[in-house]
Amino acid sequence: MIDVGSIQRWQGKSILVLGDVMLDKFVYGDVERVSPEAPIPVLHFREEVQMLGGAANVARNVVALGGRAILVGVIGDDSAGTLISEDLTRKEDIVGCLVRAKDVPTTVKTRFVSGGQQIMRLDIETCLNMDRSLEDEVCSTFAALTDEVDAVILSDYAKGTLSKSVVQRVIELARARNLPIIVDPKTRDVARYAGATILTPNAAEAAMMTGCDCVDDDSAELAARQICTLAGVDSVVITRGPRGMTVFAPQSGTPGPVHIPTSASEVFDVSGAGDTVAATLALAIGAGEEVENAADIANIAAGISIGKRGTSIVMPHELRRSIREHSYLGSQKIVTNDEAVTVVADWQKAGLRVGFTNGCYDLLHPGHIQLLKKARLACDRLVVALNTDASVRRLKGEMRPVQSEVARATVMASIDSVDIVTLFTEDTPLALIQRLVPDVLVKGADYTVNSVVGADIVIGAGGEVVLVPLEEGHSTTSLIARANVRVA
Repeated sequence: MIDVGSIQRWQGKSILVLGDVMLDKFVYGDVERVSPEAPIPVLHFREEVQMLGGAANVARNVVALGGRAILVGVIGDDSAGTLISEDLTRKEDIVGCLVRAKDVPTTVKTRFVSGGQQIMRLDIETCLNMDRSLEDEVCSTFAALTDEVDAVILSDYAKGTLSKSVVQRVIELARARNLPIIVDPKTRDVARYAGATILTPNAAEAAMMTGCDCVDDDSAELAARQICTLAGVDSVVITRGPRGMTVFAPQSGTPGPVHIPTSASEVFDVSGAGDTVAATLALAIGAGEEVENAADIANIAAGISIGKRGTSIVMPHELRRSIREHSYLGSQKIVTNDEAVTVVADWQKAGLRVGFTNGCYDLLHPGHIQLLKKARLACDRLVVALNTDASVRRLKGEMRPVQSEVARATVMASIDSVDIVTLFTEDTPLALIQRLVPDVLVKGADYTVNSVVGADIVIGAGGEVVLVPLEEGHSTTSLIARANVRVA
């Protein structure tokens, strides 16, 4: 079972990405006519966007997901290489340890886009021939960095950086330091990756390696088994686009391959999804996750990626929300405090009146439901903050809560009157109210305005406190007492 805590555990983990570094350009425009010179569309230029591509996009994904990325690769001694090394890597907070090669240009892929569709791609590239001196420089750069990282990604785009000799040397170096090695391959010669931890071919690459077309679970399973044997790696994760993933991790104790269905609701663009998978796997494995759990998380990240257009990245808040949606909690309403701050700020910018109420809500009863309905009538959006289990125990004793914070949050999120649910660990929600500054603070009428925690903050910001009359005859304490009597 995966949970959002997995993402928190990998924050700040360092990942060393070695591979083919590229520059991606996107030229956007409008096609309104066909050229009179030839039967080709005329693209009227609107803008050009330049971003990191290839192995550099893997590093970009690592940073976006909350990790620290160190990028090692070869670039040309040209303007594109300078743009990557002096501008784009710094802009993306990537530590660039790039080697310059004078005899080859930096690989540049320029995509021409109109109406959301690519109409042409122009590639500038020359396959790199790794001579001994260049190979030594790359490997020595890699070796000098291995003591400060938690995992390694080899991002192979078949442009020459990851020659057979380089791959063998860096895997040996990483293994000597007990670093997990995730490989995104682009060659039939999978034996060169022997000793890696995880190999992540896509379905087309797996078919090229094995002759199995990977169109269904059975053929993907056969391919995964063959690749694991041919490559001599610990595990194989075949990414299958809209068909999800096939994971074969025999050393983890799972006897056969596991098929994970895609989590994407729509598929717009699969480009860059492999980069997202490699980055997510490396962060999760580097933080101690088992392969199957790491693959589950990576599959969800890939589902977010292919639901976007272009070479996209996935942010932690997107991944946390999607994990919750696919977990047994089953609700996007349950958010962290940080996410609640962002959501409330967005609502208030849109002119919505945000209400806030809090409590243990251990056993939800009709009195609670009425209070929540009336609270929602006083605002446009209602935030409910729940005491965590530890907070409830401090307030009400070791026998409480009856239901865990997960159960309480799940039930609360199912109520139509509630827009988001979050938890706080302190005895009171004062710190959370200070961060959210809601427009309306709602409590039961057994309180006075002066006794409501955070009332001064809300009123001082121009908001108000609403005290809702309580429904008589309903309380959690009396419910528990009656249940105990009946049990006895």
